[in-house]
Amino acid sequence: MMKDAIIVEGLGKKFYHYSKDRPSTVLEMLARGLPGLRPERVFWGLRGIDFRISSGQIVGVIGENGAGKSTLLQLLGGVGRPDEGRVKVHGRIGGFLDLKAGLRPDLTGRENVYISGVISGLTRREVDERFDSIVDFAEIGEFIESPLRTYSTGMQMRLAFAVAAHTSPDILLIDEVLAVGDEAFRRKCFTRLEQFKEEGTTIVIVSHQVTQVRELCDEVLWLHNGHLVAHGDPEMVVGQYSTEMSMTKKRRLRSVVSNDADADDPTFRARGKKHRFGTNEMEITAVLLRDKAGDVVQSLPAGEPLTVEVVYKAPKTIAEPIFNVVITRERQVCCAVNTAGEEEVEVVAGNGRFTLEFDRLDLVNGLYHIDVGIHAANWSHAYDYHWHLYPLEITANDGGHKGVLRPPFRWRLEPAAGAVME
Repeated sequence: MMKDAIIVEGLGKKFYHYSKDRPSTVLEMLARGLPGLRPERVFWGLRGIDFRISSGQIVGVIGENGAGKSTLLQLLGGVGRPDEGRVKVHGRIGGFLDLKAGLRPDLTGRENVYISGVISGLTRREVDERFDSIVDFAEIGEFIESPLRTYSTGMQMRLAFAVAAHTSPDILLIDEVLAVGDEAFRRKCFTRLEQFKEEGTTIVIVSHQVTQVRELCDEVLWLHNGHLVAHGDPEMVVGQYSTEMSMTKKRRLRSVVSNDADADDPTFRARGKKHRFGTNEMEITAVLLRDKAGDVVQSLPAGEPLTVEVVYKAPKTIAEPIFNVVITRERQVCCAVNTAGEEEVEVVAGNGRFTLEFDRLDLVNGLYHIDVGIHAANWSHAYDYHWHLYPLEITANDGGHKGVLRPPFRWRLEPAAGAVME
């Protein structure tokens, strides 16, 4: 059982809003008295936050601007004190709450590497040993001897992350690292973060790049207006978040046009369901897994046919919905198929069903889950998505195969020319 690297209990942090007429000098304060110093109101940037993060996990923090993401990261890193609750951290923290924090524009890249490295907890000798690797990682080249003020913003960010990538913290806190550099450099950053994970480092990342968060992270925290909305599997939490953001955008557009928000907006309707999310514009009412005889099953011999039957209802006409079926095992996607681009799926309305027929399911023994979903035509949000609800046990008599796939195969052994087999 993995130990907890970070424990957060009842965490709250408040800020104060003051009047524009607040005294700005000592004389004004004396003339107007202490009431002029009192805040107009208290604003809670975070409140009632509870979660635990196990050692060696990569955890993403998502949410709109002002949700409290950076405030949470600062409190985890010991920057400021909470007004409520507590944060307990086990291990040495490497905090990069702002990758460019601490960089000196008038110093050269080389000098900044040494300063940033020492601030991050490295000795000068350790920076010496890692210097060439840092410069190579940052892709700075000969500019390492130039003043930092001559660097582009992208070059500065690459250099800052390169230093961060060569430290050895127990816990790494990074704010918006996934926006660093071009796509090739971001892939290199992902690889380094995976290496940190393999080394047992716990990583907490704040990012607006939800697709990359889903790919990289083991768990995701979703913050909204200072509160923790969801914490769990990336597929589920990011799906909930993306769906709500899409519907929020639609609601804002309707409000601009009609100046009246729709009281029946379904955005939040499915949020409380642990394994289900969506707007409910279309709803999945039943999912059946059938074998070749048409019987409903929860187990299937390896290599046998499988039919996934999904019953739905659509109260309103929906244009070009995308039907999606995913087979997973231990959070890893084994197979994902959808109807995007299929000509026969144009418009649906009322009650109906769709089926997906696998001629044979060549998977090794083990427990799998079938996820099913119905999405908008441009994948912007889910109408209804069922995650981790339908288990399927794959069985076979010839255990011992590793991996996930179990394609048809046969062995053939032939002696070399001139050899004699007894």
